[in-house]
Amino acid sequence: MLTRTVQFSAPGEPSQVLHLLSLRQPLPGPGQVLVKMLVSPVNPSDLMFVRGHYTLKAQCPATPGFEGVGIVTAAGPGLRGRLFVGRRVVVLNPQGGNWSEYAVVPAENVVPISSSLSDQQAATFFVNPATAWVMTREVLRVPRGEWLVLTAAGSALGQMVVRLAKHCGFRTFCVVRRAAQRSLLNSLGADHVEVCSDEIAVAGVTERIRAVVGSAGARYAIDAVGGSLGSALVNSLGRGGRLLAYGTLSGQPLSFHPRTLMTAGSSVEGFWLGNFMAEQGLLFRLNLVRRLTRLIRSGVLHTEIGGEWGLDEVQAAVQAAEDSAISGKCLLRIHPVSG
Repeated sequence: MLTRTVQFSAPGEPSQVLHLLSLRQPLPGPGQVLVKMLVSPVNPSDLMFVRGHYTLKAQCPATPGFEGVGIVTAAGPGLRGRLFVGRRVVVLNPQGGNWSEYAVVPAENVVPISSSLSDQQAATFFVNPATAWVMTREVLRVPRGEWLVLTAAGSALGQMVVRLAKHCGFRTFCVVRRAAQRSLLNSLGADHVEVCSDEIAVAGVTERIRAVVGSAGARYAIDAVGGSLGSALVNSLGRGGRLLAYGTLSGQPLSFHPRTLMTAGSSVEGFWLGNFMAEQGLLFRLNLVRRLTRLIRSGVLHTEIGGEWGLDEVQAAVQAAEDSAISGKCLLRIHPVSG
């Protein structure tokens, strides 16, 4: 039996190297499940993976797609997988592979999802909502009334963090590239929005952070950019301050003097959701799913959808995902709406 799958044979520009092929449908092995994929989003991490810029290097030929939603249709040997057969599940695929009509993943990488969430919200359940929650509430545990400094605040994930901060009672110092993003973030409840459209503005952001959050410096920060902007956040940290580096949008490394950390006793930590989730047990995952479901339904961690494309329209989908004129997450609709 054949299945349609998006693949690339070598890293490159997604709209040029991605192709739709008909391949033999995979079979689940021990501890694995076969998932009929319904919807999978086009995330920045997927595009970095295709370009060869992601932490995980593709073993070509490779299929993108790190998250999505589908229905388990079969299971290999093992009790856990059989429990999921026939159920709609969120699919975390840390090796990629969800941009396909059928995907085989370890049984521990699928989580049953509430019928109260649409396929669209279920497909975008983990990468952004879970990252926003885990970084701020599980890792940093930002207290009520404290400031969190964040870069790329105008992104889908950044907007979620701002809404979550409003919901949980901590304050946000948001750094964006475009002045047009200021009004949007203010409407979501951001406490301060700083526009850094050039290197001159970046050079002064450390002082601006201290002027707003307090001369002692920031205690909590998350950075998706790296380079000079991320480095400015490191320099803004106060005593015991913590920064989570979770992205590399600039493509440039952080650069700071070791004494910056030594003097303040501050720290810089890397965060990757896949690593965090791999260390968590089933009970934590189920509780996280219930919590995120409530927050998505209430609108706090809801994902705005920018449109849907079929697998045969993958080139258009990846181009739309990077089109600043399109607001919201671009999705690949792989199978029709679930019943």
